[in-house]
Amino acid sequence: MNNRIFTILLITLSLTFFKANASHIVGGEFYYKYVGDTTVSIYTLHKYQITLSIYEDCINGQPDAIATDDPAYLTIFDGRDSIIGGDTGLHSNPLITVPVNFSNSCVSNVPPTCLYKRTFVKTYYLPTNSSGYIISYQRCCRNNTVANIFEPGNTGSTYYCTIPPANSADNPAGLYNSSAVFKNYPPQIICRNEPLYYDHSATDPDGDSLSYEFCYAVLGASSDNVKPFPESTPPYKSVTYISPYSSTQPLPGYPVIQIDATTGFITGTPDLAGRYLVTVCCNEWRNGAIINTVKREFQFVVTDCSKKVVADIPQYSTDPNTYVVSCTDFTVNFQNTSTGGFSYHWNFGLPDVASDTSAAEYPTFTYPDTGTFAVKLVVNPASTCPDSITRLVKVYPTFHAAFTDSGLLCPKMLISFTDHSSASIKPVNYWLWDFGDGVTSSDENPTHTYQHGGIYDVTLISKNIKNCVDTVLQNISIENFKPFAGNDTFILKGQSIYFDATGGTTYAWSPPTNLSDTSVNNPVGFYPDTGIYTYTVNVKSDYGCYGDDTIQVGVVNQPEFFVPSAFTPNGDGLNDLFRPLAVGYKTINYFRVFNRWGQQVFYGQSFEEGWDGTFHGEKAEMGTYFWEISFTDIHNKTSFLKGDVMLIR
Repeated sequence: MNNRIFTILLITLSLTFFKANASHIVGGEFYYKYVGDTTVSIYTLHKYQITLSIYEDCINGQPDAIATDDPAYLTIFDGRDSIIGGDTGLHSNPLITVPVNFSNSCVSNVPPTCLYKRTFVKTYYLPTNSSGYIISYQRCCRNNTVANIFEPGNTGSTYYCTIPPANSADNPAGLYNSSAVFKNYPPQIICRNEPLYYDHSATDPDGDSLSYEFCYAVLGASSDNVKPFPESTPPYKSVTYISPYSSTQPLPGYPVIQIDATTGFITGTPDLAGRYLVTVCCNEWRNGAIINTVKREFQFVVTDCSKKVVADIPQYSTDPNTYVVSCTDFTVNFQNTSTGGFSYHWNFGLPDVASDTSAAEYPTFTYPDTGTFAVKLVVNPASTCPDSITRLVKVYPTFHAAFTDSGLLCPKMLISFTDHSSASIKPVNYWLWDFGDGVTSSDENPTHTYQHGGIYDVTLISKNIKNCVDTVLQNISIENFKPFAGNDTFILKGQSIYFDATGGTTYAWSPPTNLSDTSVNNPVGFYPDTGIYTYTVNVKSDYGCYGDDTIQVGVVNQPEFFVPSAFTPNGDGLNDLFRPLAVGYKTINYFRVFNRWGQQVFYGQSFEEGWDGTFHGEKAEMGTYFWEISFTDIHNKTSFLKGDVMLIR
C-alpha cells in the first residue's frame, strides 16, 4: 500500500504529556464490531467500529484528572509492537452515571458511591494483514485505595483489543470477527460475609464459543506522564499484586471467590472489606482455538452491610453456588439460614412446572429425575423489604463408598485395600484413604504396612464425576505380634541357660549349636567353652504372622559386670532399658542412677530391674547420667562400682 492510501486510512499520531498523578481510574474495557468492507482505489479495507469505555471514581477521583480523560488518545499496532496509526484526540459520548447495581434496597448503611462511564467510539478502516491489529489506550492512574496491587495511585492502566487476522486458518477470509460484549455492569458494592452471585457473562455476535477466567490487569501510563502516547508497546506487563492476592485470586473470600469458566458467573463469599482490582478475560473460541480475548478491568468494593432482610440458602457443596449434591436419593431437605424473614416462597427449579413451590420455612422436595436444578428462595415476598437467593441443587443418586482389604493382618506385612464404591453415574475419580496411623493415600487401590499391632480406623472418602461424595469407615485389627527371643545375657563357662522366647505358637531356632531343641520356645543351652553365641528364632502366630528376633549369649571364664555406656528409651524395643548385666554374682544390693543435679532418678535391687529413662512419670532429658552399684558375689563379698551413661532419644 502506498503512503497516500495509508494516510487516507489512518490519522497521524502525536504525543501529549501531562505532569500529574491522576488517581481516579476504576476500570475499563475495549470492544470492536466488524461492520463491512469498502474499497479505496484498488485496496479492500475492513471497517471496524471501536468502542472504549472507562470508569471513573467521581467521589474519590481527582476532578482535574477526570476532566482530562476527554479526549482519549488511541494507538494502533500491527498485531506485534509496530505503531501504524491512532488518534490524537478522540472525544467521548456524554457521561453516564453507572447504576449502583445493589440488589437489596433494605440496607441501613449503603455507602456513598459515584461512578462515571465515559465511552469513546471510532470507526477504523484496516487493510488485511497477516498479524492482525492491537488498538490500545493508556492512562494514569488507578484509584488510590485499591488493596490488592502495589502503589495503585501511581500505577496506570492499559485497555486494548486484539483484532485477529481476517485471513488466518481460524478466521478465513469473509468471516471477519466481532468481539464478545459483557452483558451487565459489575456491582459497585458487595456485602462482606454475604454470598456473591454475579453474572459476568458476555454475548458474541459471531456465535463463537466463550470461556471465562480471572486474569491479570495491565500496567499503563506512569504517574509522571498522565497521557503518554504511547508509553509502552505490546506485549503488556501485569501490575504487581500484593501477596496473598494474585490475578487468579484477586479478593479474599470463603468459600473462595471464583468464576465459572463456562457460564461466567462469579460466586463465593467475600470476607474482608476493601477495594479490590478484578480483571475478567472472556476468550472467544473458533475451530478449537482462541481467536480473541476481551478484558474487563474493574474494582469491587467489599463493605460491611447492615441488611434488614437477608435471604440465604447455605452452601454445603464445594461446587460453585451449590446447596448440595444429593447422591443417596431424589428427596432433598432444604435448610434456610435467612435472617429477618416472616414469610417464604421456594421454587425448586423444575422447568415448565408451576407446582414445584413451597411456603414452608424448611421444605422437603422430591425430584422426579436426576439433573441440576436452580432453586430460588424469596424471603418476605410482596413486602417492602424482600430479598432472594438462587442456589443450585444437583441430584445424582446413587453413590456409596465401600472397600475391602486382603493380606496378613500383621505388623510390617503388606495389606492391599480395594475400592468397591458404587455409582449410578461413573466414573469414580477421587479417593482419599486414611489408614488410621497418620498415613494417607489418594490411590484407587493402595497398599499399606502397619508398623505395630492394634485396632485402626480406616476411612475412605470417594467421589464421582458429579461430585457425589461418600465416606466409609471400617476397623482393621492388626495382631499385636512381637517376636521376642529374650534379653542378651552372660553366663560362666560350664553353666546352662534356659531360653524363653515369646510372641507366637511355633518357634524355630538357628543355629542349633549347644541347644537341646530347636522347635520349642524354651530350649536349654549348655556352654562348655567361652565365646559369644548369637541365635535367631523364627516365630509364627496362630493368625499367620511371622517374624524373627535374635539373642546373644556371652560365655566368660570368670565373674564380670557389664554396664552399657548409652541407651535409647524410644519404645522401639531395642536398648530401651538401662540395666547392668552380671555374670557369676549372687545379688545386687542396690542400683542407683542420678542426674547432673544429684537427684536420684532410679533405684533398683535386682538384676532384672532397669531404668526406663523417666523421672516422676515424665521423659528425662537427653544427656549424661551417673550410676553406682553395690553387689555381692558368690563368696558373699560385697563390692561397689560407679560410672556414667548417655541417654539418647
